[in-house]
Amino acid sequence: MFNRRFVLAATAAAMMAATPAAAQVEIQWWHAMTGVNNDVVNKLAQDFNATQTEYRVVPVYKGSYPDTMNAGIAAFRAGNAPHILQVFEVGTATMMAARGAIKPVFQLMAEANEPFDPKAYLPAVAGYYSTSRGEMLSFPFNSSSAVMWYNKDAFRRAGLNPDVPPKTWPEVFEAAKKLRAAGFDKCGFSSAWITWLNLEQFSLWHNVPLASRANGIDGFDTELRFNSALHVRHLQNLIELQRDNTFSYSGRTNTGEGRFTSGECPIFLTSSGFYGNVKANAKFDWANAPMPYYPDAAGAPQNSTLGGASLWVMGGKPAAEYRGVAKFFAFLSQTDRQARLHTDSGYLPITLAAYEQVKASGFYRENPYLETPILQLNNKPPTENSRGLRLGNMVQMRDVWAEEIEAALAGQKSAQAALDAAVSRGNTMLRQFERTVSR
Repeated sequence: MFNRRFVLAATAAAMMAATPAAAQVEIQWWHAMTGVNNDVVNKLAQDFNATQTEYRVVPVYKGSYPDTMNAGIAAFRAGNAPHILQVFEVGTATMMAARGAIKPVFQLMAEANEPFDPKAYLPAVAGYYSTSRGEMLSFPFNSSSAVMWYNKDAFRRAGLNPDVPPKTWPEVFEAAKKLRAAGFDKCGFSSAWITWLNLEQFSLWHNVPLASRANGIDGFDTELRFNSALHVRHLQNLIELQRDNTFSYSGRTNTGEGRFTSGECPIFLTSSGFYGNVKANAKFDWANAPMPYYPDAAGAPQNSTLGGASLWVMGGKPAAEYRGVAKFFAFLSQTDRQARLHTDSGYLPITLAAYEQVKASGFYRENPYLETPILQLNNKPPTENSRGLRLGNMVQMRDVWAEEIEAALAGQKSAQAALDAAVSRGNTMLRQFERTVSR
């Protein structure tokens, strides 16, 4: 009997030793980051996982921003959504309207008793992802703004001053012509995200409405306004300049950014978050500058708005798993971590403390290009036209807008006809969205 009890006790002890005291809770994080920024995401997860043993964040790349958002929505409908979904800024209205599909961040942090003060974040960042009552719905992550990157070696070759980049659109056009004459015959200048740069950011930077109702922030019953004389003038300039490749179209998303790092396009407008890839891949002297503007546009330049993405918490998860998400967000908000994330990736520091820490260190004196987007966001106090934008069906509308711009660039429509059609088709989509959320 004694031997039998001894064997049973020994066997039970061995089984307990072989089984972890408690299995780690896995937190799925679906994202759209590529290249150097994908490495940043993986490193953040690894660092968090190393700080504790209760939770394990697992990053999963799900394709482009639209692909990732669509995958997350489809997964929620199928009952297997991730805990955290990275959604680009133009998906904000759609996610806000999906009440049952999301767990608001301000509720998440309060229920988990994690430190969380919306006033700790940059006002332009916090405001974009918050309700009118200041309740933050998603967690700011890779916030950015649009800037103009330029090849300083190419400027020298074309007889341009590399330390005095063009400030206005006419100056960009003239510089691009000189660059093309100096051997950059495939592309004088270009941009990624054709609608983000040339409709959305363009409108705010020039203090003209993209849409009514403060670009949708004050209500879903908004109408598009980007077929104004200034918008038409700008598109007409692009149409004319592309005839000899002074302007060269680079697509609807950021897939053409390699044209800058390869040296093909010496002037390229895209996200400030492009910094990591430029730093890693450009084999020439480079810098960035604020977005250009038309000098005869009243009040320009105004202020830019956010690009990038935030982290949305999906609904329907157990409280224990939400506690892990909250701990991860608290980890991401740490001042030293945000400062390092900013200086490594080029994305904005999301907290005021991180920005002040980087500024006090003197970092911007040696790396002024990382402060460019912050200065743009704070260039002037926001107006009704420049507070940001929040339009439903935005992901789908961008494709419609780009389709019309492409038709104009191909000579199939005039600039006015293309933008009129983009506005009309977009308004139809806005009414569809409005009907959906009002049910």
